[in-house]
Formats: sequence, structure tokens, C-alpha cells
Amino acid sequence: MAKQKAKIASVWARAKAFIIDLFIIGMPIFYATTYLVLDGKEAFLHNQIAIFGANSLISLIMCLFFSIKAQTPGYKAQEIYLINLKTGRKLGFFHTILRQICFAFAGFSILGLCLCFFRKDKLNLHDIITHSAAVQRSEG
Repeated sequence: MAKQKAKIASVWARAKAFIIDLFIIGMPIFYATTYLVLDGKEAFLHNQIAIFGANSLISLIMCLFFSIKAQTPGYKAQEIYLINLKTGRKLGFFHTILRQICFAFAGFSILGLCLCFFRKDKLNLHDIITHSAAVQRSEG
């Protein structure tokens, strides 16, 4: 069986996948935290533990998707998947957790998330640190 060729997914496809994931995975968690666990929007906005917990749960669910299927629902909708650049295979669970932590820290600086616009290979800081990439199957 021949190895499939893959190319780095476009920045636009990754951004769309992220937005889709926020709606499919994030919105139900934020809604449940805000209205089922807490007493509404104001209680949620003033409760940093709830905000951290909701974001942590979203990250954990995304890590599970990446480690099991190499795709979140957003990645699947955009026909992209996450691989280890060294092996060409999907990432393990702890590798995806490290990637998610690096993504959060890269988000603290604009440069970390905008690095892909200045690099020829279109990788972000968290991709470079964890040797991972969102890829698409190349035609041919």
C-alpha cells in the first residue's frame, strides 16, 4: 500500500474548522455552564473558574477527537486532519494535550497565531513546537 501524499491545509480552511468546532463543541458547553450550572450570563462572566473549566473541557474533547480520529467535527467538515510531521501518523493523546497548551500560549501573543502568514510552510507556532500539522490529502 503506497503512502498517501498530504499538503499543509490552508490557513482559511483551518480557521473555518476552528469556528465550526467552537459552535459544535463549545456552544453546548458554554450554554450548559451558563444556564444549567450557573444562574445566567452575569454569573458566568464573573466566575473565572467556570470559564476556565468550560474552556478546559472543550480542549479536552478536542484532544480526544484528535487522538482518536485525527479530526474534530470542524476538521472533518473542511476535509483536513492532524498528523505528526515526524511520523506522518495521527498524534497520541498526550501529544494533542501538549499541542493544545502550546496553542493557548501562542494565542497570548498575536505573533504566535499570525506566524503562518510569514512562513512558506504556513505552520503556526504551536505546530512548529509540537511537530504537528493540519493537512489535506493532495490530489495525485
